Amino acid sequence: MSARPESVVTDDEGPRRLRALIVDDAEGMRAYLATLFEARDFDVDTCDDGARALALLENGADPDLVLLDVMMPGTDGLAALSRIQTSWPEVPVLMVSVVGKAGTIVQAMQLGAADYLTKPFEEAELDAALDRLGLHSVSRRQGARPAAGQTIWVSPAMREIRAVIEQIGDTDVTVLIQGESGVGKEVVAREVHAVSTRASGPFVKVNCAALPSDLLESELFGYEKGAFTGANGRKQGKFELASGGTIFLDEIGEMCPSLQAKLLQVLQDQEFTRLGGNREVRVDVRVVCATNRSLVDMVASGDFREDLYFRLNVVAIDIPPLRERREEVPLLVETFLSRYASAYERPRTGLSQRLIEALNTYDFPGNVRELENMIKRVVVLESEESILSELTRPRADRGRRRAELDALLEEIEETAGELPLKEVGRRFALEVEREAIEHMLHQTGWNRKRAASRLGISYKTLLQKIRDCEIEVRG
Repeated sequence: MSARPESVVTDDEGPRRLRALIVDDAEGMRAYLATLFEARDFDVDTCDDGARALALLENGADPDLVLLDVMMPGTDGLAALSRIQTSWPEVPVLMVSVVGKAGTIVQAMQLGAADYLTKPFEEAELDAALDRLGLHSVSRRQGARPAAGQTIWVSPAMREIRAVIEQIGDTDVTVLIQGESGVGKEVVAREVHAVSTRASGPFVKVNCAALPSDLLESELFGYEKGAFTGANGRKQGKFELASGGTIFLDEIGEMCPSLQAKLLQVLQDQEFTRLGGNREVRVDVRVVCATNRSLVDMVASGDFREDLYFRLNVVAIDIPPLRERREEVPLLVETFLSRYASAYERPRTGLSQRLIEALNTYDFPGNVRELENMIKRVVVLESEESILSELTRPRADRGRRRAELDALLEEIEETAGELPLKEVGRRFALEVEREAIEHMLHQTGWNRKRAASRLGISYKTLLQKIRDCEIEVRG
């Protein structure tokens, strides 16, 4: 379903505030989502189930967006979505639910959801979804650029990247952005678009790792009426929506081989067919891709097409990790302090010298995203203690972990035959799991739900493994 045209968010006095209706049965999640939308200049209404949301709409509520949780008691999200589609088809619905419900995602999109987010999601993902729906805050509609990415261009390495971006600004060459998770690949991609001759056109982001292959194909290339059960009309894909602008394919290394072949065709011919169609659709799109994986290694292992790699790798931008760009840390800290003090209505205070010194010696394995999460915690909790405890407490490094595994191996060799093979495997698996879990918890700022999502396990399973591995939880 398409969002309302932006012209409807004006009145006689100029742009008005948008209104969101948030529907979620968890009180804490409703409050959190309300805070996010209010920070983006939305007026917000909330309710705790689908029946109440439908009642509000029937009684004259006129939201510009309905954010609808899938799993709720009573009238669940899918049932409410179906009713909204029938009675208020002009209202875009953004669905949210837990990770791993691929079938639910497909069903929601087939029922007419405008977009879909999986919990837990990053604020940047919400912003991207609002961008795709054409729902921007008043300040952004008036032309103000978000300040999030302005501070990363102060280090020599990032100034060099900025120079490359400006050099290719008047071209349409494909760009491949590489770097660790959280280094700012999307910020760089948006800058590639912003300084290009396509800056007035759309910037459309697609996370290739967030959707199952069948849904990703329909999202990228659209579908015709009758292409599958529930396809009640033609839907434009992201490539069509990005025509005249830039499409940003994040996590390109997660794209399956069949879609890699179709993407190669688009890069070669700027043409493709929608699912269920036989007519070629021609588009004018610049492609920017990003990955935190080595595509060279993936090509060598047969997991990524070599011809597609060469098509994507016209201009390669390698973003160094934050630990190699420490000049940016003070400005990033100031940016995040201001942003979250405003968003959560907390006093705007600086950091203590003790925390500043700790940050100056920290390696930031989660890069800019980890720093942002740290500052958010400081602002929300109005305390530095949990962050200081995490940064100043000695961490198990990989060398020590390797030593522990070597010691375990020596113990097994010395007691050869005394330990059953099953027990040997269990103890090694426990050590490896401990390392992986500790690393992910550090990357996510000890956000256990987010760590579970990234590890591909349930929240309950992660809690059990934390107990089994005797990991000391911080924060």
